[in-house]
Amino acid sequence: MAIDWSKYEPGDFYDEIISASGNARLPARRLVNYLNSLGDEELQARRSAADVTITQMGITFTVYSDEGNIDRAWPFDIIPRTISLNHWQKTAAGLEQRLRALNLFIDDLYHEQKIVRDGVLPEYILRESKNFRPECVGISPPFGVWAHICGTDLVRDRDGQFYVLEDNLRVPSGVSYMLENRSVTKRVLPDLFDSDRILPIDDYASNLLEALASLSPRRVKRPSIVVMTPGIYNSAYFEHAFLAQQMGAELVEGSDMVVADDDCVYMKTIDGLERVDVIYRRVDDLFIDPEVFNRESVLGVPGLMRAWKKGNVALANAPGAGVADDKVVYAYVPQIIKYYLDQDPLIPNVETYLCVNDKEREYVLANLDKLVVKPANESGGAGMLIGPHSTKKERKRFDELIRKQPRNYIAQPTLSLSTVPTLVDGGSLEPRHVDLRPFIIQARKTYVTTGGLTRVAMKKGSLVVNSSQGGGSKDTWIVDTGSK
Repeated sequence: MAIDWSKYEPGDFYDEIISASGNARLPARRLVNYLNSLGDEELQARRSAADVTITQMGITFTVYSDEGNIDRAWPFDIIPRTISLNHWQKTAAGLEQRLRALNLFIDDLYHEQKIVRDGVLPEYILRESKNFRPECVGISPPFGVWAHICGTDLVRDRDGQFYVLEDNLRVPSGVSYMLENRSVTKRVLPDLFDSDRILPIDDYASNLLEALASLSPRRVKRPSIVVMTPGIYNSAYFEHAFLAQQMGAELVEGSDMVVADDDCVYMKTIDGLERVDVIYRRVDDLFIDPEVFNRESVLGVPGLMRAWKKGNVALANAPGAGVADDKVVYAYVPQIIKYYLDQDPLIPNVETYLCVNDKEREYVLANLDKLVVKPANESGGAGMLIGPHSTKKERKRFDELIRKQPRNYIAQPTLSLSTVPTLVDGGSLEPRHVDLRPFIIQARKTYVTTGGLTRVAMKKGSLVVNSSQGGGSKDTWIVDTGSK
């Protein structure tokens, strides 16, 4: 029995598969025809096959709870999201522009701070930044790049236009799930990959490896590259192990390395100490070196900052890159792009209100029931207020928090996030809200993933896409709609 799309009602939202007139959008036409050929029962069988595949492949994520850390199978929906190649090329150019400007910005902050002196970025933002590291002042990493890997969250509003929701520049995660989503989809919908219309994504690991190798302080044929993880209890440990395996790099913890008297980093091996050239770190700044930051940290390597400052090891992302991973700084990114590149942003920001501004704060406090309020330096959806879905008690608490620490909060309109058909319990297809996290790599060259990680709010009407809070994910297809 073919799917009855007449019952599919995305409402007052931009649906990425079905247009307002009820027809399949151009990038999704082959997908919709294929789904119709399967029918409801076969679609459910494919869904079950995906669940089995995820279990067999061991694709998990960790949820922190009061009962301890729980490993769960990766939540995945088999209906992919489709985006046209033409639209994506423009988006990728905007992402490249954004990261280039942000790296110039970070480098400036740790050197001359021209953007502050010229009055483009208010001085108080830098002075009160939680992620500015005075220990990094004067350091010049290779190519002037501090944030080598960035995960930028995009959303599509009613107009079908992508908007930047936030930039993740510290230790962005999720790319392994983007790659595994494609692997699972190829197993359960193999017929759709028999042409080259769906662009591949399997070059990420090789591009990451090339970028990391280009940072090596030693000009050797095969630099020694490691992935530094906090350990098996970290929520992103699956990804750390996955990327190390994909790149052929060693997966290490801080205790596996040592800084010797020559201020070089060495990895402990059964054959003795081996020099390390590049560390792709998945450990937060404050825990990477107990000599400089948190002296109680057992996750870091004593002397690591000293080795980095002397240019004997490369760190990606560089310590201090998080100064631009601040939602107050985010509000100034259009000005940052204009200041450093003399260009207008190719991808707009979501309208943002800064609670530190008296007039904007009063507007936010008067409209807490309509806005989304976010702390400036949290991630993973932590500490947010989603106004339309909040209680009076929650709004009162945020009123107090904002008045007490206005610099620490921003607010944005509640967006009409785009939707994609999602297979729900009972077997029907219903619209669910999605966002998109593409990944951008910058070193000697810049690379943007073909698409990214689509996260989906699995609950009806929900805007919360984070897997730790009940969200799931989909494969993302960039589709060449040309004459092939």
